Amino acid sequence: MLHSMTTAMHRVANQSAGQTIAGAVAVRGNVRRMAATARHGLTVLGVFAIATLVMMFFKPELADRLQALSPFSPAVAAISPDSLQLGGLSENAVTATAVPAVGSDTDKVTVITRSAAPSTDLQQQRVTQWLSKRYRVANDATNMLVSAAYSTARDINFDPLLILAVMAIESRFNPFAESPVGAQGLMQIMSKVHHDKFMEMGGPRSALNPVVNIKVGAMILKEYVKSGGSIEAGLKRYVGAADMESDDGYGAKVLGEYDRLKAVAAGKRVSTFAPMLGRAAPRIEPLPKPIDHTTVESEQAVQPDAKLATI
Repeated sequence: MLHSMTTAMHRVANQSAGQTIAGAVAVRGNVRRMAATARHGLTVLGVFAIATLVMMFFKPELADRLQALSPFSPAVAAISPDSLQLGGLSENAVTATAVPAVGSDTDKVTVITRSAAPSTDLQQQRVTQWLSKRYRVANDATNMLVSAAYSTARDINFDPLLILAVMAIESRFNPFAESPVGAQGLMQIMSKVHHDKFMEMGGPRSALNPVVNIKVGAMILKEYVKSGGSIEAGLKRYVGAADMESDDGYGAKVLGEYDRLKAVAAGKRVSTFAPMLGRAAPRIEPLPKPIDHTTVESEQAVQPDAKLATI
């Protein structure tokens, strides 16, 4: 009797131990399978993340789209395209008109052609993305500068792409650039020469403010193009070579970049590695007759920027 009871107890104990071991083995197997699944999932996620980063490197616009989809994206940018867009201009509307000959009755030089289309968002996006890649400037920062150029162009009735071309050659979109002769900012303005144009915008100290610098530089450029009678003559005076035989290729570089920007804005494929050789040396039209120097204002108007040494 005692032997039977002992045998039964041993059998029950062995069965319990076997069940416990089997359960432990099953749990361990499940844990290993879950760990393997997690590792595989993390590997796939890591590969996807790397692929996304590579795509974002070659296509910066993808980052903007992902940021727009994120619930944590900022609602308002410091300078948003919506607040600075050229409302009422079509995608192909921002083009320079033919510059009239010296002495012409018309007052329109390098003006913006307006149309009934709603906006130029697509054009600005193309220009922004291309400039960001070409000059290795963050897309958000480039977007602010392009938007400011378009806003200024709308205000003064000028071509934004010509403004951007000058910015590219003058400073490569560095808002804090300063030359040895004192030319400052994106448009490399001689604030000592053009101090009067800064007076309503905070004075010459605001020359390094990107928006102010673009505004003043664009006004000076438009004034020089108008008085010179051609874009080439205006650029020659802008760089301070009005009284010189040559502008050392400055005008050709600007016009070459201007042509590329027009092609980009129109949706054409343009390499961001295109050399800045520019156009062939342009023929400079004769300047208008000398301005009367009897007033301080007229003397300031003809005073050259003297920036040629910085090219």
